[in-house]
Amino acid sequence: MDCIEFSSESPYELLLKAAFLIPTSHYFLGVLFLLCVFLYHFVEIHFFQDLFTAFRGQPVSLTFNHSSELYQEVVSKCKILHGRYLSTPWLCSPHIQTAFLQFFGRAPVCNYRRQIFRTSDGGTIALDWLTNADVKKPAVERFDGFHSDDKGPIMVVIPGLTSDSDSAYIKHLAFKMAKSGWNVVVSNHRGLGGVSITSDCFYNAGWTEDARKVIDHLHTQYPQTPLFVVGTSIGANVLVKYLGEEGVNTAIVGAAAICSPWDLLIGDRFIKRRLVQRFYDRALSIGLKDYAKLHQTTWSRLADWEGIAKSRSIRDFDHHATRILANLETVDTYYRKASCTSYIGNVMVPLLCISSLDDPVCTREAIPWDECRANKNIVLATTHHGGHLAYFEGITAKSLWWVRAVEEYFRALKSSSLIHRENNTTVDSPLESSIDQAPYVNVREDGMITAFSNEPSGDAGSQQNEQLAEDDNAGDCVRGVNATVQQEETNATTQLDPAPKADFDAMMVPVKRCLNQLSRRSKISMWVLAYAAIITTLPILGSALPLFFKKKLRNIFSLSSPKR
Repeated sequence: MDCIEFSSESPYELLLKAAFLIPTSHYFLGVLFLLCVFLYHFVEIHFFQDLFTAFRGQPVSLTFNHSSELYQEVVSKCKILHGRYLSTPWLCSPHIQTAFLQFFGRAPVCNYRRQIFRTSDGGTIALDWLTNADVKKPAVERFDGFHSDDKGPIMVVIPGLTSDSDSAYIKHLAFKMAKSGWNVVVSNHRGLGGVSITSDCFYNAGWTEDARKVIDHLHTQYPQTPLFVVGTSIGANVLVKYLGEEGVNTAIVGAAAICSPWDLLIGDRFIKRRLVQRFYDRALSIGLKDYAKLHQTTWSRLADWEGIAKSRSIRDFDHHATRILANLETVDTYYRKASCTSYIGNVMVPLLCISSLDDPVCTREAIPWDECRANKNIVLATTHHGGHLAYFEGITAKSLWWVRAVEEYFRALKSSSLIHRENNTTVDSPLESSIDQAPYVNVREDGMITAFSNEPSGDAGSQQNEQLAEDDNAGDCVRGVNATVQQEETNATTQLDPAPKADFDAMMVPVKRCLNQLSRRSKISMWVLAYAAIITTLPILGSALPLFFKKKLRNIFSLSSPKR
């Protein structure tokens, strides 16, 4: 039997000797493999995910209201939004795409023509125009708008943070739309595009006055030309906020919001969460400081210049500059007031929103899914990949997917009936219940129940008056709204003074009239209002019943008294 001899050497020494026997090249390959795995997850590369799908891409997810006419008449005809998005294989990462757009971009040559627009407060805004003719001929230094004989629609572009008409993604959009026959005008932010600050007013993420003034100016200059607007990044936040503030009182007939931050407070928390996001935070703060240095004289007079120079993040810059100019106490207050999420419910213009779920700057956590679904005028398109404003596609990465999607959407919208129709629809808000959307109940001093709503006057009001007039001829309705209030108030004393020979049916006539009117206004709340009508008329009935049966009760009491 063989004996097993045990070595007196330590097992760790044996492992060390074995490790020395492994070639150095193997260690190098192992470290390289671990580094690749780390970078694959750190940079969020999705090459193998695309490989497993045979490079067909991921489908575009659409969120909309089930009764949305915008989807039925416009978006349903857009093949790009119903297709798939596949990023460029060698740019299969949101960070690589975003960085490639910033440093390379592969933007086409755009021969802008500049128009200087003066605001009422003395500010200066550079409007850079690009028409179909401009993509084929040299630029002119300055002009006063596009040719009057050009019947093409106008598309206004609101750039992102520290971006202007020279940015790569703006050039991609402007060139594509101008080549398709659109008159594109890039509304550069104050102090950008090579224009000096001429007032004490600067732009920020919630500043909508410049967009409002530019749109009103263009509508005044070209009243017969339809206006469309595209907002990108911070410009998308400004656009949605502007549309929510204006409601139906805007000249815009169609809009698109690309990669909007939606909620700035959530975005501020997100951009500080991971190391890779902090790179973007640092890079954007450098861009903001460079913008401030261009106008250092004004900034140093209105804000804390030392704090601006030391800013290492967007929040630092907003604390030392934006918050002070906005006259707000805290940065969080500014973020809450500037965010567009709370304005989504008031958007009354056909709006397409495009967001990427892997956007490294604007997090998916801030996307208002429910708010967009509740508004019939909004369609939200989300993709799995795309980065921030990048969306490169094809082997050569010469085009942006979202630019083609916006062009197709605007083309379908321009030929639809939505831009020629008055938008009188009511936006359903997720914060409102169905009873809040029904006509309100007004209980008058005389016990009568009348209904009134906050619907805008117009054709709906005239139709309601016609229905009231028809019912009045039939003898089963109230008169006109103004005459009814005065007439019923004068007759209130007669109705409240009970007569000994009053008829019960006559007492219920006002209730029937109101119920008939309310049933036309809202079938859902009819029973609720009927219940309210019965409850509120109980005091009248309680006081009237003893009078009806007064004589009968006397006879009963008179007959029963001798027996006692």
